[in-house]
Amino acid sequence: MGKELILKTLRHEKTERVPWIPFAGVHAGKLKGYTAEEVLKDGDKLYESLLEVNKLYTPDGMPIIFDLQIEAEIMGCQLLWAKDNPPSVMSHPLQGEKKIPCKCKIPTAQSGRIPMILDVMKRIKAQIGNETALYGLICGPFTLASHLRGSEIFMDMIMDEQYVKDLVSYCAEVCCKMTDYYVDAGMDVIAVVDPLVSQVSPDHFESMLSESFTAVFDYIRNKRAFSSFFVCGNATVQMDVMCKTNPDSISIDENVDIKKAKEITDKYNITIGGNIPLTTTMLYGNQQDNMKYVVDLIDNMDNHNLIIAPGCDMPYDIPIENTIAVAQAVRQTNEVREMVKNYEAFDDIDIEVELPDYENLSNPLVEVFTLDAKTCAACTYMLNSALVAADHYGDKIEVVEYKYTVKEDIARTKKMGVKNLPSIYINGKLKWASIIPSRKELFEEIDKVI
Repeated sequence: MGKELILKTLRHEKTERVPWIPFAGVHAGKLKGYTAEEVLKDGDKLYESLLEVNKLYTPDGMPIIFDLQIEAEIMGCQLLWAKDNPPSVMSHPLQGEKKIPCKCKIPTAQSGRIPMILDVMKRIKAQIGNETALYGLICGPFTLASHLRGSEIFMDMIMDEQYVKDLVSYCAEVCCKMTDYYVDAGMDVIAVVDPLVSQVSPDHFESMLSESFTAVFDYIRNKRAFSSFFVCGNATVQMDVMCKTNPDSISIDENVDIKKAKEITDKYNITIGGNIPLTTTMLYGNQQDNMKYVVDLIDNMDNHNLIIAPGCDMPYDIPIENTIAVAQAVRQTNEVREMVKNYEAFDDIDIEVELPDYENLSNPLVEVFTLDAKTCAACTYMLNSALVAADHYGDKIEVVEYKYTVKEDIARTKKMGVKNLPSIYINGKLKWASIIPSRKELFEEIDKVI
């Protein structure tokens, strides 16, 4: 049974095969013809979509909802909704006002969309909860703090460490409350999803964030649930400090070499999950590409303490047959290995792109390479930092975003040799990779080339 396979893996026991989890957030809605907004607001449509995920993709575990803005919306952030993406945060109630929200702002079981989500959790638990491990995803304390404070939090990390610690600690209390609601609704695993962790240094993580994360994972454990530390972006240098917060598992995306990361998680006896590329393989690849990637993933590392999963929330338009191919490769690895043994994946994104003449630009050019600022929180704040500069300098500079969900932008990203997303280049030169600059740092670099 899939659920027991997940639980055994999280208990660090030997299993007969590697389990798999499709992180089908808004993509679940596509299976029933619903938009992202519909599936994130309408409980009946979400319920229908989740049953379809379970039927088509035969998962061992699955999330109920993948939306990092649930808590932020309740706490005063305005959201921008989309048809094929989760909503994005458009306003920050603590921007320009350095304070800690009062306890009355902490979500209750009756706040915002929480009643709808809890109802769906209970219905799904009753329907498939004996066979499939259910994941409740909560917004991690640092990303939630960033939603509330905005990009100013990165300057706070330099100028006022105690305020950051206090704000993140407050947000950890929110995480514990959400854990209460989700565990009581039947969730087996609480995933603390904090993409912005990859954007801060290990030293800053240890000095300002680790205490709160450890407290959250301890709380989840005391609730007799399992935990997952879900990070996006290039979290390679953060892996060790993340492990020290003592989660049961860590989930990573394609920016991280999973084989090398597993060497670190194995030292701490922590399960690792990942990291099928979302765009180049799942969105734009074919069935054989997905099968080949999964078989190679399974064959090239120790399968103990391993979960196969997409690198993050699955894009809305991933072809259904590609995800079915992944499930087949996990469940029938020997047969699929034979099917793809002579298959060589090739890069069919051969679009010709022309790079700017960086030596002869009329104005400084700030290029932000992202997965997609609409769906990736780390990318959102990286892009926002550049947009702050655009507001400040006006027509003296040009700012452009290139998304790894657009074929032409993928080709440009590869031609530029961009290794980590998100990254900022100024006049063709890499300035920040997976580290969000403060306003002061960014302005200083722009001033050098104006």
